Amino acid sequence: MPSFSDQLLDFLRNFPLPAALPDGVEAQSPFREPAVFDLLSQFAHKFYPDAPPRVAVLGINPGRLGMGRTGVAFTDPGTLTEFCGIEHDLPRQRPETSTQFVYKVIEAMGGPAAFYQHFYMGSLYPLVLLKGGLNYNYYDSPVLTKALWPDIQLSLRQQVEALGLRRDVAVSLGKRNGEFFKRLNAELGLFDEIVVLDHPRYLMQYKSRDTAANVAHYVKALGQLLPNS
Repeated sequence: MPSFSDQLLDFLRNFPLPAALPDGVEAQSPFREPAVFDLLSQFAHKFYPDAPPRVAVLGINPGRLGMGRTGVAFTDPGTLTEFCGIEHDLPRQRPETSTQFVYKVIEAMGGPAAFYQHFYMGSLYPLVLLKGGLNYNYYDSPVLTKALWPDIQLSLRQQVEALGLRRDVAVSLGKRNGEFFKRLNAELGLFDEIVVLDHPRYLMQYKSRDTAANVAHYVKALGQLLPNS
């Protein structure tokens, strides 16, 4: 039977590009680039060995400077080396804000090995979306949301089924994302409960003075989902 890591790699590498998108939006699959896929493979085999079912922690769609470069959700090039111990030749860049927050939470919960044993981080829609060369969200245009809805449904079903994720609970990163996640779940009936947390980017951009308290809130909310908690 394929391992968790192999199933994840297969899902991301083979997820289809949309046939057409409105509003000048383009979709990119970084996982089809050999260098990105190699980094993702190293990460997946290191941090996603077979384990009890994990809780899905799902964001919106990948950004071009984080997962778009490393293949790893909420992980920019610097963090991939510093926290995850995976060396690479990617150029150093300004730290990605969501990554900074997420890894403060991960470190507070025992580090990557301990965290990823119980949690799977991904996105409702797994491909990078760009408009005018900048990150774009699947919900930024109602027309785009409608066009991508079948693909987002497919993405969520495939992640749950292929990865054997826990069905009692899942976590949405972002309140707006949570609205769509709950709508998807009502249609697909995949999870018993969706826990909604403020998006890391929002917290770092608008609530940076309260970062310590926000990290503590995340740690408490996610800690309550651990087995035997």
